Amino acid sequence: MSTGETINAYTGRWKNNNERWGDIVNIEDKKEISRILMKIKAISFNVDQPFRLTSGLLSPVYVNCRRLMSFPHERARIIDMFENIAETEIGLGNIDVVAGGETAGIPYAAFVAQRIFKPMIYVRKLPKEYGSKKQTEGVLKEGDKVLLVEDLVTDAGSKLNFFNGIKNDGGITTHCMVVFSYGRDIIQERMNEYGVKLFWLTDWNTTLDVALREGYFDDREYNEVKEFISDPSAWSKKTEEKITKLKFES
Repeated sequence: MSTGETINAYTGRWKNNNERWGDIVNIEDKKEISRILMKIKAISFNVDQPFRLTSGLLSPVYVNCRRLMSFPHERARIIDMFENIAETEIGLGNIDVVAGGETAGIPYAAFVAQRIFKPMIYVRKLPKEYGSKKQTEGVLKEGDKVLLVEDLVTDAGSKLNFFNGIKNDGGITTHCMVVFSYGRDIIQERMNEYGVKLFWLTDWNTTLDVALREGYFDDREYNEVKEFISDPSAWSKKTEEKITKLKFES
């Protein structure tokens, strides 16, 4: 951990050198983003037929921020907030290049790069096996400070892959912005390991509160999602066993 950063054990968020949390969006703006995501059905719930995540775990919810591309007014609000973070919290002088990860992060990076008028690259999941054999596409110079813009972060595993790809091609990822964070401790641990400051627009704590208060989730749905967020592996294991039992009984 670099000098000037401290971990808050309760929230899992860290203060940067300006004594601000990485989660710097005010609560009303966070609620607005949560409402947007639920209104455009970027958050889906199904406890009876759970979703299989790329990690292999079962989940009662699926967050698909890619849907924002198709909603120009809502998309503009997201980019407004990203632009504000880039200008006031990061500083445009601390950004040489905006990057997006294959594939969900690419449109967000394009929108942000255009808005703040910075060069853009994208990062492949794996380096090319031909040609330049690089993991990044676009112009990335040695020592460039990179802002990675993504749709969401669940455990930060894929983000580490992108950080490494940028590093191997000469850049330095200094900051990362996402629309949605799962808010798990492992995210902060991995960001700290790579020295990257993370900013997010909303998270599960805020979204669950809005969903219950405003009728997007009923009590059962709220409790299932809360249990999953608390321990995804345990919820997945319990659900796998339940599904297996039902199949055996039928």
